[in-house]
Amino acid sequence: MLGRPSRAVLRDHVGMTAAPSHTGRLLVATPVLTDPNFARAVVLLLDHDDQGALGVVLNRPTPVEVSTVLDGWADLTGQPAVVFQGGPVALDSALALAVVPGEPGHGEPIGWRRVHGAIGLVDLEAPPEVLAGELGAMRVFAGYSGWSPGQLEAEIAEGAWYLVDCEPGDVSSPEPERLWRSVLRRQRGPLAMLATYPDDPTMN
Repeated sequence: MLGRPSRAVLRDHVGMTAAPSHTGRLLVATPVLTDPNFARAVVLLLDHDDQGALGVVLNRPTPVEVSTVLDGWADLTGQPAVVFQGGPVALDSALALAVVPGEPGHGEPIGWRRVHGAIGLVDLEAPPEVLAGELGAMRVFAGYSGWSPGQLEAEIAEGAWYLVDCEPGDVSSPEPERLWRSVLRRQRGPLAMLATYPDDPTMN
């Protein structure tokens, strides 16, 4: 059973303000990023300010089915209905993201807290039936990715990440193994060409 201490972590992070903030945007690993935790990763930033950054990797499915670790939530989870590895930090804790259609200010479901646009955090301690029928898509993550103050900005400046806009469907892509290429492909200019970059450049 995955624990849920990440709620406290996110309470400390989400909602803090700073400028400029990239909360709600995607970090897409560039081909030069070879760290096995983040190679070809697509990371959704849940919070970014002068205190650092926090996000989850959207394209790292594990073999663990949600039904085996979180009672009652599997039916609300999109396919594949497995736990995703959100990052190398706190792998024994879980957090969940879900998309709720509608504009901000039109009321939010109990047990869901907006992060950016239609994307929000799900309270996994709430009864799943409370959110049944409210969520457009949901995904469960074990662990998260974190950066200390200034660390992410330095990595972007060094060319480790592309910073691009997120679409709600990225959170629950049914083909996460293709997400890196599909996010790049929809960009304009040179980034779209990188979608064809070979997994092993020496084989090109």
